[in-house]
Amino acid sequence: MNEAIPVSRVTDHGTAKLMPDVDRRRAWLLTVDGAPQSYVDLDEPEHLEFEYTRRLGHVLDTVAEPGRALEVLHLGGGAMTLPRYVSRTRPGSRQDVVEADRALLDLVAEHLPLPDGAGVTTHGADARAWLEAAPADSADVLVADVFGGSRVPARLASVGYVREAARVLRADGVYVANLADAAPFPFLRAQLAGFATLFEELALIAEPGVLRGRRFGNAVLVAAHRPLDTATLARRTAADAFPARVEHGSALRAFVGDARPVRDEDAVPSPEPPAGAFGIG
Repeated sequence: MNEAIPVSRVTDHGTAKLMPDVDRRRAWLLTVDGAPQSYVDLDEPEHLEFEYTRRLGHVLDTVAEPGRALEVLHLGGGAMTLPRYVSRTRPGSRQDVVEADRALLDLVAEHLPLPDGAGVTTHGADARAWLEAAPADSADVLVADVFGGSRVPARLASVGYVREAARVLRADGVYVANLADAAPFPFLRAQLAGFATLFEELALIAEPGVLRGRRFGNAVLVAAHRPLDTATLARRTAADAFPARVEHGSALRAFVGDARPVRDEDAVPSPEPPAGAFGIG
């Protein structure tokens, strides 16, 4: 874009706004119906502004040796923050991005285009339907950051969805998702219970205040069939501006407690955030 002026457009799922950051020359904030969705710096795509996005980035950094190209499936596109990050930090990676809001994809492509050779293919489709049709053993990493409004859809919150994710991931693949909940964490605990039925290794990354039940917030779920580099994740997340904790092993099993996996017919969306939880001034 030649001028840093805000852009607003009604898309398939709400009103999207792109707002320039006055502190970074080619950085943009995407909101949908007032809720922040993505932050992108076109000149410095490795800059991750949102804390939960930084945590997702830490996971992406530790799933394989630095710089190794990966095949990554993103459910939820937004302004393509993480696909841009992977393209910059792991050149040569091949990435698919599935976003249900086709008009949002068009808006981002028009105003915040991906660089040539980024290796990113976008798909305007429902995340669960696309996953069910995807080839088995086709992804090294599956990143899920799908919110309908401010809630994770029920279709992405059942053990049936977990089975599809496990099918699409390779044997050494890693699943990572952005979720949101508050104490006593009925949604988050059920999600962990569901992933525990198919994945041997689990980790949860969240701010201590969220884990202690003091407030509603984001939590990053990580699942794999192989040991996760929780020591490196713990160091990196603890060093962030808003430090987070990495729960795994016996502590995470205690957190899950007696929660049970959720069947498709019983699945519900993540809870509605309290007013102002994810808003901007």
